[in-house]
Amino acid sequence: MAKIFLKPRRDVTVRGGNPWIFSGAIARCEPPNIESGATVEVHDHAGSLIGLGYFNPATTIAVRMLAWGETPPIPELITRRLRDALAVRRQVVRDDSDCYRLVNGDGDGLSGVVIDRYRDVLVIQLLTAGADRMRDELVRQLDEMLHPRAILERSQGAVRKNEGLEDRVGTMTGEAISEAEVIENGNRMIVDFEHGQKTGYFLDQRENRAKLSRFSQGARVLDAYCYSGGFTIAALKGDAARVVAVETSARALELARRNLSLNGHAENLVKLLHADAAEYLRDTKDRFDVIVLDPPPLARSRKDADRAGHLYVELNALAIRALAPGGRLMTFSCSAHFRGDDFVHAVCIAQRKTNRNLRILEHLGPGPDHPVLLGHSEGEYLTGLLLADLG
Repeated sequence: MAKIFLKPRRDVTVRGGNPWIFSGAIARCEPPNIESGATVEVHDHAGSLIGLGYFNPATTIAVRMLAWGETPPIPELITRRLRDALAVRRQVVRDDSDCYRLVNGDGDGLSGVVIDRYRDVLVIQLLTAGADRMRDELVRQLDEMLHPRAILERSQGAVRKNEGLEDRVGTMTGEAISEAEVIENGNRMIVDFEHGQKTGYFLDQRENRAKLSRFSQGARVLDAYCYSGGFTIAALKGDAARVVAVETSARALELARRNLSLNGHAENLVKLLHADAAEYLRDTKDRFDVIVLDPPPLARSRKDADRAGHLYVELNALAIRALAPGGRLMTFSCSAHFRGDDFVHAVCIAQRKTNRNLRILEHLGPGPDHPVLLGHSEGEYLTGLLLADLG
């Protein structure tokens, strides 16, 4: 097996559990020309083994770790990782949901691999050259372990492009399926595999939608950036008095309409608007008891962070102005390059601009089916706040 040797004192973060090794930390490779995606042993500068990863000489993140210490062959390691991932989900996913993230990349010890489960359909994203090399073994083991009706692939996006890979979308095994019905928190939802975002649905917000149901009774609710209606249906399940759902995608809005009908919600309780959420907030005179603000990523790279900060301030200021006295605001950033304290600071500035006084009831994030390694803060991307107006 090829070997990577790190520079002196550049092993600290990886020994601390961070699976990413940047190209600047590498002293030498043996042999000097290692293929993209090849499995490598990782050693410190003195030659001591750190663990196993895979290598891409063309990317800034040159090595992505799969295991620390002595490790079994890749097929056996994949078996171990998949079994552990499934065992964890059986413990943490609610009984009234049959859709969840089965493998969350680095957080489940399979860097670059994302697997979402939608009842009896699996959707895989292989985002890196090393993950791409695991394709056949992953499909074989998933078929044996779970016997899904279909395994679909949605391997596309900027990360693959940076890894030198073409997008791959299609059916890996089983039936060619364009959509499926699943259960989330007891609600029936149609998932669009062909045109939907991510793998078809935003599974990372499942637990936050359940929270919304608990304080929606009798409330006037605004679901900004509603996509296929997940938060809207959660609010209605919690007996919201009225929901306004805003979305720029006509296709997503039609899917939201289908999901509302599927769950038997009266049309007069929901106003579906094909509009930009920021423009709607800027123009509306209505005030809402609950607002959900879940925009798409505003910082897709580090260079976008400053601009994103200004956008998050303005967007949250608009939402706070539309919040009724004593109301609740669930606000999110799903930008890996703008999260944590940066996002909280932006919302604080928004509060100051509106002369309101909000309380943090809870810090929000993805559910426990989206684990992150303790030493890998870069794996965190969804930051949220549940805020209450002091009145």
